Amino acid sequence: MSVRLKLTLSYTGFLMLAGAVLLAAVWLYLLDEVPDVTAFPGGVLTRLGLARHFAQAAGAVLVFLLLFGLLGGWLLAGRILAPLTSITAATRMAARGSLSHRIELPGPRDEFRELADSFDAMLAQLERHVAEQQRFAANASHELRTPLAITQTLLDVARADPNRDTGELDERLRTVNSRAIALTEALLLLSRADQRSFTREHVDLSLLAEEAAETLLPLAEKNDVTIQTSGEITPTIGSPALLLQMTTNLVHNAIVHNLPEHGAVQVDTAVHPDCVVLTVENTGDILAPQAISTLTEPFQRGTERISTDHVGVGLGLALVKSITRAHNGTLVIVPRPGGGLHVTVRLPLGRWCN
Repeated sequence: MSVRLKLTLSYTGFLMLAGAVLLAAVWLYLLDEVPDVTAFPGGVLTRLGLARHFAQAAGAVLVFLLLFGLLGGWLLAGRILAPLTSITAATRMAARGSLSHRIELPGPRDEFRELADSFDAMLAQLERHVAEQQRFAANASHELRTPLAITQTLLDVARADPNRDTGELDERLRTVNSRAIALTEALLLLSRADQRSFTREHVDLSLLAEEAAETLLPLAEKNDVTIQTSGEITPTIGSPALLLQMTTNLVHNAIVHNLPEHGAVQVDTAVHPDCVVLTVENTGDILAPQAISTLTEPFQRGTERISTDHVGVGLGLALVKSITRAHNGTLVIVPRPGGGLHVTVRLPLGRWCN
């Protein structure tokens, strides 16, 4: 049975039950109050006769309640369930791949309105995710094709000139191959973070910040960038490897996208009442606010800001965003007034038990 029919029968059954209870109450009243023989202007009426008249009237009332309940319940159920028609139509359109349709259910904010609004929000989120995945797939295909095309070109050149020195060719092939391996590993790490397939442990974010800064100190010295770290014990819960990768990516990005000379990077950790905070701030060129939103997109390297020969694989901040989201955190990137970026990562506070 359809929901409409079930509601109709439920309304009718409830109406019939209420009518039967009311008639039973009237009948009990008559039994107590009406004498055995009642005189009327046209004669007398015994209690048995009264019972027969009452039974006939009660039967007629119940038949009327049945018909009224079926008709009224069917119309009322149809009116109540009308919003489900719009929701069902939107669901079918989404199942066919159309995610741009929205229900936009009018009327008061009742349960159906909340359901429709939640469905619209889900469709909007799905549409954004699908668009991101499509862009990611296209960019990943392009990025993976580039080293393969370069390798093919180098091999074709070597075949056309057998007497060519293979030392230079070997070095260039190794470089291209290393880039392809790094890109593949970054894609696997990104997939792992998105799927949240990792073991959660107690982590001190301040130690990870110090480790990342120490590891990248040679790169900072090479690029004439100074790194300063500060902060207290910053307990959180998550994957130590992924959180270290997140911190390293932030510090690395702050180093390579900096001033040509005398650049600076500041890494701080702090504990707030409900979260822990990691901030990475660096000097650099002044950035337009509209460019900030694209920095966490995969393969967005911000080429206009690169001041070194290390261009990476274009997944640095995309990995940061994915790892932060996998740890139920938030990532905020804002441009500094004097140039560079101010990046803030907030993660849930992980209290340690002694």
